[in-house]
Amino acid sequence: MTRITINDTEHEIEADEGMPLLWAIRDILGMTGTKYGCGIGMCGACTVLVDGVPTRSCSLPVEAVEGQSITTIEAIEEDAVGRRVVEAWVTNQVPQCGYCQSGQVMAATALLKDNAAPSDADIADAMSNLCRCGTYNAIAAAVRDAAQS
Repeated sequence: MTRITINDTEHEIEADEGMPLLWAIRDILGMTGTKYGCGIGMCGACTVLVDGVPTRSCSLPVEAVEGQSITTIEAIEEDAVGRRVVEAWVTNQVPQCGYCQSGQVMAATALLKDNAAPSDADIADAMSNLCRCGTYNAIAAAVRDAAQS
C-alpha cells in the first residue's frame, strides 16, 4: 500500500512498484484532469504540483511522492493564485484544443506563487510545457494578466 496526499485528501492505494503518479491519479483515483501526453516527461500535459513545484507526473513513480502534497487541476481554483490563473485563461481565451491546458495552468500557478511579478523572460523560462496549437502568446498574456490581478 502507498499513501499519497492529493488535493489535501490522503489516499491509500495499491499500485504496482514504479507505477507513474499519472496513472495512480487517473486510473486508480479517477481524476482525469491531468492528461497523458508523451509519457517521458517532455511535453508537460501531465504537470501537477508536488509540494508546490511543477512536476511531470508521467515519469514520477507514485512511491516517490509519499509524504508530499500533490495538487492537481481539479483543486487548483481552491488556491487564490490558481483561481486568478484560471480566470485569466478564460478572459484571454487561451485554449484551442485544450489538451495541454491543465498542465499549463499548473505551471503558471507555480510560477506566480514563486514570482508574483514575472518578466517576459521569467514567463518564457517557466512555461516550458508544449502546446501543439501554438497558443504561447495567449498563454504569456494570461500569465501577465494573472500577475497583475
